[in-house]
Amino acid sequence: MLNILLVDDDVEFSDVVCHIVEFLGHNINTATSLKEAHQWFENNTFDHVLLDFMLPDGSGLHLLDHLKMIGQSPKITLISGHPSVKGILAEMCEPNVGHLLKPLQREDLELVLSGPKKAVKKAKSSGITRHFGGLIGESEAMQKLYNMIERVAKTNANVMLMGESGAGKEVVAQAIHNASQCEGPLVASNCGALSKELIGSELFGHEKGAFTGAIARKEGVFEQSNNGTLFLDEVTEMPIDMQPNLLRVLETKKVTRVGGNREIPTNCRVISATNRTLSDLAHNNVIREDIYFRLAVFPIDIPPLRDRKEDIPLLAKAFLEQLNDENGTAFSWTAQQLKELQSYEWPGNVRELRHAIHRAFIMSDPQTSDITLPDNLESPFSRVNNQAAEKQVSAGQTIEEVEKELIHATLDKVQGNKTLAAQMLGISTKTLYNRLNAYGGIGEYK
Repeated sequence: MLNILLVDDDVEFSDVVCHIVEFLGHNINTATSLKEAHQWFENNTFDHVLLDFMLPDGSGLHLLDHLKMIGQSPKITLISGHPSVKGILAEMCEPNVGHLLKPLQREDLELVLSGPKKAVKKAKSSGITRHFGGLIGESEAMQKLYNMIERVAKTNANVMLMGESGAGKEVVAQAIHNASQCEGPLVASNCGALSKELIGSELFGHEKGAFTGAIARKEGVFEQSNNGTLFLDEVTEMPIDMQPNLLRVLETKKVTRVGGNREIPTNCRVISATNRTLSDLAHNNVIREDIYFRLAVFPIDIPPLRDRKEDIPLLAKAFLEQLNDENGTAFSWTAQQLKELQSYEWPGNVRELRHAIHRAFIMSDPQTSDITLPDNLESPFSRVNNQAAEKQVSAGQTIEEVEKELIHATLDKVQGNKTLAAQMLGISTKTLYNRLNAYGGIGEYK
């Protein structure tokens, strides 16, 4: 039985969800705003939070920041009202944050509350093979990668994934976890996104009262991933003086929570990832040598997209197929377009390819099956002159900036119809007016 908090200002929707969750045998409480959600967490802990993206007093994403600050880490499932919003949220959030679309069915809630089912080694969709549940590509470089995943999955060895930004380290980590068929979950933590003050609590957990704001006991990611896999992304960005604490856990397989004195056994495979080169690791004092040898028992180099260009058509078809499924469209590629995609170097790798296809999808006429590629595939980050480009979701934007862009983009698409825009965004018209007032943009859509 789970203890669940639903944060949504749509009362009718909340009633339906509560009925389903109680039918499934779980406890559920509700909040209609960020303020009420904060109040619930003052004296309670929850296993799972069902969280609406847009609330009357701000974005639901702010609650994720608040939970990190108070040291609580329930499972989060974000709820949105339109497929395009779900896609944007998936790009913004950590991999362990789930997503659901309104209207919800009982099966949707049952799936997210019971946990994901194990992926099979290969799954086919429209002729595209997804190796180990997610990897796409049949090039020689990818065949070598699949062989390494197959081999290391049979062991409990720690793995270090090395590769350029956007090459797919997170997807490879998931593939290793799937292939291992272990009992526990895959838990991900971004070491580069944590402050020095919080990293100990994130990794090892803390006891109630261990520091200011520690109002409840918290399990760290090592405990959370017991009998499973722990994915430490950007591990080389961890402060060097915190690395001995990590080394001790890797050597003893025991953690001691911050503020505690009891050693807790932990059993998980650690998969770490970095976009730094071996030379960088050796010369720039970003990781201790003893830590490296503990983490990189089995290092894997992930090939950049330019070294496996024959996989680009498969990736392009898979990404477009997903967008078609989410939006009820039927776009398709021409042979010339696939050739054009193959001719580009893709310095941002698979991530850049996916974003380019998403942009092309948005610009294409849904009344036809013709996808429209931009005249120039370069992203602002790949241009030597670093010219400004159209704004898009990217690292460094605030939640308010992203939410404002999303609201305005939706209003533009429906010619300012606030009722229809609110429906597409999965919020009430009142909430939409509140957010427009907060951003000072209501005058644009009279």
